[in-house]
Amino acid sequence: MYFCRPFTGTGKRKHQDNNQNITIKVDTLSYKTVSANKATVNKEWIIVDAEEQVLGRLASVVAFMLRGKHKPDFTPNVDCGDNVIVINAEKVKLTGNKNDQKYYIHHTGYPGGQRKTSLSRVKEKTPEKIVERAVKGMLPKNRLGREMFRNLHVYAGSEHPHEAQKPKTVNFDSIK
Repeated sequence: MYFCRPFTGTGKRKHQDNNQNITIKVDTLSYKTVSANKATVNKEWIIVDAEEQVLGRLASVVAFMLRGKHKPDFTPNVDCGDNVIVINAEKVKLTGNKNDQKYYIHHTGYPGGQRKTSLSRVKEKTPEKIVERAVKGMLPKNRLGREMFRNLHVYAGSEHPHEAQKPKTVNFDSIK
């Protein structure tokens, strides 16, 4: 028997086919929505290996985990994401001609102060900035997004100083 809204309590309903009485009892506690808050969120440490991963796909998965959308108790207005460690950022893969054609643009604040830096130059100097910038662009542009971005730790090599947190490695195929 189907109802448009949940039936609370007990009552007699007649079934249309065989005219027998059916008693229905619904547990009203199961309809309560539980929202996570800062005190109830369970934050974990996760390691993601960026070696031979495409930059945009890597960044979207990392932003997904930083936001906490992979958890069943996701709440949009709370930082319920995990702390993510990205290693081997220097070995990230770029598709197409992005190595030569992509530029990062910033402005100094002075007249005529627009500056361009090629992706290949940034990759030589600080390869972790490429991953950080890609992930930051996929997070919300507000206070909560800035708070989530602080949970990202990117390292160019395979070494990181977060062994004390006992991070878990993540397989990309399980998240997609």
